[in-house]
Amino acid sequence: MIAFMTIHPSSPGECTVIPLVHVDHFTDVEDRTAERIMRVAQRIGRRMREVFQPQRVGMVVHGYGVAHAHLILVPQHGPYDITSARFARVENGQVVFTVQHIATPERRVLDEHARLLSGVEAQTA
Repeated sequence: MIAFMTIHPSSPGECTVIPLVHVDHFTDVEDRTAERIMRVAQRIGRRMREVFQPQRVGMVVHGYGVAHAHLILVPQHGPYDITSARFARVENGQVVFTVQHIATPERRVLDEHARLLSGVEAQTA
């Protein structure tokens, strides 16, 4: 396991944790290695909170930029320090981040997605 500062951080203190063994997709990392990545990330995140005093420490696994599984730790000083392009809009010439235009799925849809992810067969009523 190795951790290093992100070369183009979105916030001061951002760093990256990677396994030494090359794995292209994070979902292909062995369970034991994934557990180790999380333990290392937690230790770094705790220190990050002391040093940079963010409101939160976020974790990102997106798989772009480097074809090697990695976890990015980001000090968050606001709710949009880690976000997706879906939240960005231009209003009055300014880029703003908001959830106002993103639809909230119905509860039954969320329940169905949870069921699909769990692998449990649907129950008939």
